[in-house]
Amino acid sequence: MPQSLRKPNNPKPNEWLASDLSQQYVADYKPFNFVDGEGIRCSLYVSGCPFHCPGCYNVAAQNFRYGQPYTQELEDQIIEDLGQSYVQGLTFLGGEPFLNTQVCIRLAKRVRAEFGHQKDIWSWSGYTWEELQKDSADKKELLSLIDILVDGRFLLDQKDLTLQFRGSANQRIIDVPKTLASGKVQIWDKLVR
Repeated sequence: MPQSLRKPNNPKPNEWLASDLSQQYVADYKPFNFVDGEGIRCSLYVSGCPFHCPGCYNVAAQNFRYGQPYTQELEDQIIEDLGQSYVQGLTFLGGEPFLNTQVCIRLAKRVRAEFGHQKDIWSWSGYTWEELQKDSADKKELLSLIDILVDGRFLLDQKDLTLQFRGSANQRIIDVPKTLASGKVQIWDKLVR
């Protein structure tokens, strides 16, 4: 079957759990970049993603044992890097952050403890907002700690590289605090395209 016709995997609620899948590995850490969200950011790429979206740009990170184990030293480095005045925030990517909640929640809580909301937290996810609402408590906890969620699987037949911070037209950039407060998905108000 041509790659453009294949579809990503679609889990049922609670079918994939971080407690079962995550090896707490990190595929990569990129400090001081400007492509993984608004402003200058520190980006943590966690390992493991069973969505297996055809056309995925980071196939190596689909393996839950790719890269290196998350360490206290890496966490301390990320916090030090985030402390730079010109850094706007932290981004979780992958792999799938919502299947690596042990790492992402720990780091997000430390960011909030050290910086409050002076630094924002973005996350990409193959899960949609609606799927996360029906899933495990750890996924909802991580969601409550972030500011912006780019949701939805990458769909090759909707690929559009002109979109702001997204690879396919089905993906949304969601303002998490506004959405949680209103109970209805609120799109990021700085969305251009």
